[in-house]
Amino acid sequence: MAIYLTVLLKFKEEFTDKAKGLLENLVKNTRKEAGCLHYNLHQSIATPNLFIFHEVWENQEALDKHNTQEYIKSFFELAPNLLLDAPQVIFTTNLI
Repeated sequence: MAIYLTVLLKFKEEFTDKAKGLLENLVKNTRKEAGCLHYNLHQSIATPNLFIFHEVWENQEALDKHNTQEYIKSFFELAPNLLLDAPQVIFTTNLI
């Protein structure tokens, strides 16, 4: 069953441009993954340092594999210094 995620990432304002570049790289690489059905990045208009991922994964196994990719690990090694708050998985759902 497909897994749907909504994830919020709020960065320190001074890192907004750097964060956008890093996140765009995640999109580029993630969309190549076999189990990725949908992986879109949004940037808030009102709060430009807030980014939102809307993700759809073929199944939990595909999502788990995604989280082990080297480019994901590398991003999360950098993230603590760039993020204002910890990433928030707002919704994990199934389509009915």
